Amino acid sequence: MNEANVLTSAGGTRIDSVMAAITDRIAARSLAPGARLPSVRSFAKTMQVSVSTVVEAYERLAAEGTIRSRPGAGFYVCGPLAPLSLAEIGTTLDRDVDPLWISRQSLEAGEDVLKPGCGWLPPSWMPAAALRRAMRTLSRAGDSVLTDYGMALGLPPLRQLLARRMGETGIVASPDQIMLTESGTQAIDLLCRFLVEPGDTVLVDDPCYFNFHALLRAHRVNVVSVPYTPTGPDVALFGQVLEQHKPRLYITNSAVHNPTGAVLSPVTAHRLLKLADSSDLIIIEDDIFADFEPIPAPRLAAYDGLDRVIHIGSFSKTLSASIRCGYIAARRDWIDGLVDLKIATSFGGGRLAAELLLSVLKDGGYRKHVETLRSRLAKAMVETSARLEAIDITPWLKPQAGMFLWCRLPEGVDAADVARACLAEGVILAPGNAFSVTDEASGFLRFNVAQSADERIFEVIQSAMRRLGGGR
Repeated sequence: MNEANVLTSAGGTRIDSVMAAITDRIAARSLAPGARLPSVRSFAKTMQVSVSTVVEAYERLAAEGTIRSRPGAGFYVCGPLAPLSLAEIGTTLDRDVDPLWISRQSLEAGEDVLKPGCGWLPPSWMPAAALRRAMRTLSRAGDSVLTDYGMALGLPPLRQLLARRMGETGIVASPDQIMLTESGTQAIDLLCRFLVEPGDTVLVDDPCYFNFHALLRAHRVNVVSVPYTPTGPDVALFGQVLEQHKPRLYITNSAVHNPTGAVLSPVTAHRLLKLADSSDLIIIEDDIFADFEPIPAPRLAAYDGLDRVIHIGSFSKTLSASIRCGYIAARRDWIDGLVDLKIATSFGGGRLAAELLLSVLKDGGYRKHVETLRSRLAKAMVETSARLEAIDITPWLKPQAGMFLWCRLPEGVDAADVARACLAEGVILAPGNAFSVTDEASGFLRFNVAQSADERIFEVIQSAMRRLGGGR
């Protein structure tokens, strides 16, 4: 009997298994249209089957029109593809706790659901009175402010204000080096459209903000990661990844890191920039948590002078997630290309949101509001840490600022299992592997201390861990 036709434990032949592995990669966009398949010999080694098995599987896929052969050059993916489904990218079994699911549950949850796993402050912590004052003022503005498109680069007075704010952290940027966007997420999306192609490699931290993963999937790039330490990415491993994978782009947080709460040290920042310069790496530095810091941490963009570092941010965490307005600060020649791309994808800027944001930021009460936030978060950090430690959940570090605690569960307890159990009790958690490219954070949860005041959260988690065999 031909070895290739022996039934596998799943009930199919080895040829079927090889064909399924290839079609799964195509469906997940890790093999895009026109991409070259692994060589017959290398894939035989990966699948632990004979070369003849892979040859037969490739021939059958070619006969079906899924791939095509180029004599002397190998096999390539055919098109067209089915519409992209982000839900199908990654491990299907983990769908109920993956990044997109966590976001959807948090966004769609009713007021009775507790959300220590979400990434924003409670409405009661936000400056609603200042927003109402700004809206009243804006209602008396000229008709063009209320009805017309904004310029593509963005509202000039707001860009001037942002340039001054960036100067406070050592970033020298003129207003014409700043482009407004609809959000911080749109800023990254535009930059990915501008800088990378499907199949390029992008580097992220491990762990990192989980929506980076989802967004990069949509851009069909290869994602690699480097472990994050209490002072920034592991520099030695960072250098190895650059040499081995030659990524085009690195996306990270400046200031307070999400999800760990760590802060980049000056030494690590200097070493990172030296490595980036030697490997032609472009860095996107997300500064969305800037106003949570009492003392500003190093900014890569300040050291680099906006040469190969791009600085982005928004005010959704400190002012309002409903006012969709972010920004990109970059080299002038890149800003020019980004303006063209912004016009092509969203036309004019959101003038109304920009005017509203400008009005609130100019209000003398904003700085006082931020000082109050820092104080409340510091208190919540201490209280939440104590409650978690009382049920055997240990913070990875005690952050200097911000809203997040990255916490280790008791040995043997899986965060995804805890999240599933707690969801049934009306508590939304953020399991560690949603933040990890390598799936090496199954024993971690991220907690938003501002959303963790309700004692029921800890009772539900403790009960779930007991049922799963861990905790006190």
